[in-house]
Parts: sequence; C-alpha cells; structure tokens
Amino acid sequence: MTTHTGRARSLALAALAGIVSGAVFLGVAELLALLVARGASPILAVGGFVIDIVPQPFKEFAIATFGANDKIALLAGLGLAVVIASAIGGVLEYLRSPLGVVVVAIAGVLSTAAIVSRTGVTPLSFLPPVIATVAASVVLIVLGRRLRRWRNGVPEGSESDADRRGVDRRGFFLLAGIAGASAVVVGVAARVVTAATSSVEALRSALRLPPPRSRLTVPAGAELDVPGLSPLFTPNADFYRVDTALTVPTVDPTTWRLVVDGMVDQRVELSFDDLVGMGLDEYGITLTCVSNEVGGQLVGNAVWLGVPVRDILRMAGPQAGADMVLSRSVDGYTASTPLSSLTDDGLDAILAVAMNGEPLPAEHGFPVRMVVPGLYGYVSATKWLTELKVTTFAADEAYWTPRGYSAEAPIKLASRVDVPKAGDAVPAGRVAVAGMAWAQPVGVDRVEVNIDDTGWMPVTLSAPVNGDTWVQWMYEWDATPGTHYIAVRARNKNGDLQIQERAPIAPNGSSGWQRVLVTVGS
Repeated sequence: MTTHTGRARSLALAALAGIVSGAVFLGVAELLALLVARGASPILAVGGFVIDIVPQPFKEFAIATFGANDKIALLAGLGLAVVIASAIGGVLEYLRSPLGVVVVAIAGVLSTAAIVSRTGVTPLSFLPPVIATVAASVVLIVLGRRLRRWRNGVPEGSESDADRRGVDRRGFFLLAGIAGASAVVVGVAARVVTAATSSVEALRSALRLPPPRSRLTVPAGAELDVPGLSPLFTPNADFYRVDTALTVPTVDPTTWRLVVDGMVDQRVELSFDDLVGMGLDEYGITLTCVSNEVGGQLVGNAVWLGVPVRDILRMAGPQAGADMVLSRSVDGYTASTPLSSLTDDGLDAILAVAMNGEPLPAEHGFPVRMVVPGLYGYVSATKWLTELKVTTFAADEAYWTPRGYSAEAPIKLASRVDVPKAGDAVPAGRVAVAGMAWAQPVGVDRVEVNIDDTGWMPVTLSAPVNGDTWVQWMYEWDATPGTHYIAVRARNKNGDLQIQERAPIAPNGSSGWQRVLVTVGS
C-alpha cells in the first residue's frame, strides 16, 4: 500500500467517524425532543430558519423548480449539508484535534439558536441540541483516538504490533457501527413516534361540525365536459400548498383560541366552539398564490365552510385610524390584510373550518384558517390561525413585506390554457382548446383566444358560481397540421382587460397573456 493510498483511506475513515457523530447528534436530539420539547428538532428548526432568511429569488426558484415538494427538497439539502459538515469535522478531528469537536460545538450553538428563536419555544427547548452536542463530541473524540492509534500508532514489524492494530481496527469499526446504527434507529423511531402522537388526523376524525345554515348554489352549466380541463372544484388532495411550515402544526380544536386585539374597543377571545356556534355558511372562493406564474398551477377553487371575519371584528370594534389586520399563525407566520377587505359587507372574507365537505386538511390550516377573496394568499390566507391584530400598515409589517413583496396585493385578472398543454401533439381536425379564468371579486365577463396571431375570438364560458370563483372556458378549433401558437386573455365585468405586459412574481404577482405552442399532426 502506498503512503498516498494509506492517507486517503485514513481520511475516508475519519470522514466516516464524523458522519457517525453527526448521526449521533441528530438521533440524540430527536429522542430528547420527543421526551422534553416536541418543537426542538434541530434539523426542522434550522430548516425553518433557512426558510425565514432565504432571499426572495431563491424562494421563487424553489417553488418553480420543486413545486409542492419544495420542503422535501429543503430537508434533503439540509441532510446533505449535515453529512458534508460532519465528514469535514471528522477529518479535522483526525488531523488536528479538537478542531472536529469545535465543528460539532458550532453546529450545536447554531441549532440551539434556531430552536430557541422559534415561535412556541418551551423552557426545556435548549436541552436536545445541548446534550446532543455533548454526545456527538464524545463519540467523535473516541472514534478519532481509535483511528489514530490504528492508522498512526507504531510502525509495523512485529506480531504484537499487528495484534494491537487489529484490536484498534476492530474497536473503531465496532464503535462506529454500534453508534451509527443506534443513532439511526433511535432518531428515526423518535421522529416517527413524534409524528404519530402529534397526528392531526385523529383530531380531524373526532371533529363534528354542525350543518351549514346555507349551502353554495352551483348553477347548471358551471362545469364544462372537456377532458384534461381542471375541475370546477379542486380536490383537497390536489389543492396547491405553499407556506413556510416545514412540519404541519398540530392544533387541537378543544384548546384552540382566537384572540382579536390591537386597535379595538374590546379584546375578544373565542374558542372553536364559540366560532362554529356563530353559525356556518358555505362559500365558493378561489385562492391564488402570489408565486403563480402566468399559466401556472398555484391556484385552486373550493367550497369553504366558515364564519365572516366582519362578524368577528364587529364584536371587537376596530378603532378609527386602523387600516390593517395582522393575522398570525400558531407557527409565527403573519399576513397583512387591509381592514376594509375584512369588514366589507359585499366581500365574503371568512374564517374557514372546512374545505370541500370535510374539516380542513392538516396542511391547509386545520382547525381554522383565513380565506379572503380577491387577495393573494400571502396577505390573506393565514393557516392555523390564532390571532387577529387590528393595526396599521405604518405600525406593523407582515412576514413577506420586508422580503420584497407588497404589503397589499389584489389578485390580478388572469386566464390560462389547460388543454392542449404546451408542447402537446394533437391530431388535425376539431380540437377543444380549454382553460380557466378568474377575476376576483368582480367576476369574468369574457375570454378570448388568438391562434397564430390571426385575431381574437370569443369562447364559450361556463356558468359562474359567483364573482369569487374561477370559470372554465372552451373553444372549438379546426386544427390544421403544423405548429401553432395559442394565446388567451380575459376581461372582467368592469370591462378591464387582463394585463398584457409581462411582470415577475415579486412584488405583487405576475401578469401577462399566456401563449402556448402546440403541434398538430396530419
């Protein structure tokens, strides 16, 4: 064996020792988080911190690239970072102790800071990362010493030396194997138990909501029969999800409270029973994410069951001068909503408790969320709601405002092509071109398509449920062989035309007419 090869092998084993110590850190931390502080998982706390500080362009890139899997991608990236950092720590400990322990200590400090700075921190939240740091350091020191004795102990040349090296080699692999396997088993088991014992599904299954006082009327012709066209109401499982929560908060309806305070005549606190006792009604409302690109899928329509926000604010009595309500989630997320959008008798801003006939899914805000028609979700659709603070835009900022987004963000009139999809090959002859359009809270009046810049042609619209929901549209196209461009635009009932000029997502939503390329066969 050459000296170069032997050194490379030693460094690889040192990296392995570091990775084992990293696994011990996470395993011990997850176990202690399960026992003393459920919200003290280092990997989740650091992930939440990353979400909070990530610059706006990176956030948009993640959503555009990974979609609903952006959080999985983040956790995978953090896991890879932990492996790399741990390996580096192991090599440093082997080459120049105690530099590897310093790396572990830095990780412990950063994890502790991320945990104790999160919303809902408990007095014992610091324990998991601190004790995990100690455990990982001990494992790294012991493995490093055994590796040095094995690889750099005494020169080879006698049977006794070989025996000593064999003992040190076996000791290194035995300790690394036991520590690594134990850490993985304990860490995974603790995470599984934490998830199982904090499951929202049991709480949702036990919840019994009273029947609605009024139901949403869906007119005949509200849904067109076109294969591939998005349904009028988006199934819960397909509804887009964009939020800052790495793990879905577990909120028990029996202990849930909503506080209304700030610039009000009277502070109001409601239980879940108080809220549903006010009477529930059905509402059809389309939600749109500000991250939705032109022609994008970050939009959905549902039947919501809830209580008007204006009725709740009326109980508190907003004071003169207030112009904004800062809504807060149990995980600390905040949104800034114009007070006028929540108190307007002609606008059905609600606190929703059910979605498409069932209690809110966990990832969509169980047990209570806000739903406000006409505003992008980041300024209105707070999930896992716990507080409404009546205030002013001058006095308070919401989560996304200092991150490059507008404090107020009305949804822009939009339309998209669902079928045929961009790049699709379709047969020549009669082809259905269809899609969706939305214009909250006014409603869509007209949609037009333009094929190969030959002029704008009206399409068939579905019967609108109301001004707050999207509509379907369809055009019968006599397609000829070749490549063709299909463009779409909409007008609302005020006569406003959809904005043609392209605009990026930030600071208040994208704009532009979608134009798709399709190929027609012979």
